[in-house]
Amino acid sequence: MNITKARILVVDDDRLMRTFVANSLMRIGIQDVHECEHGGAALISAVKLQPDLILTDIHMEPMDGLEFVKKLRGLPNQAVSHTKVIFMSADASKETLGAALPLGILGYIVKPPKLEALQAKIEAALK
Repeated sequence: MNITKARILVVDDDRLMRTFVANSLMRIGIQDVHECEHGGAALISAVKLQPDLILTDIHMEPMDGLEFVKKLRGLPNQAVSHTKVIFMSADASKETLGAALPLGILGYIVKPPKLEALQAKIEAALK
């Protein structure tokens, strides 16, 4: 898939980081970008939008990224439950990575993401 045609959902409770990531996506040519501030809102948006990819923070309130992806994977609609996910977090600890990897994610980006790294991860995930 050409990444410029991708529909991407950005989930982060930090408004500035969400805006930064959304603007970065637009800088690399992705125009169909949607934003949510936590996992609960993202579940509703994922069902409605059926994005090609979700970029989500891990540490959020009231529903964190790990719980969000667990619930996403449990949805009955396979078009949504199998949505590709890349985690974004400033936390690169072994414990957090260990909790994230079994959820069937396609990548992990340390925040704030560099434009080249973000583009490379998205291209790899959408191949």
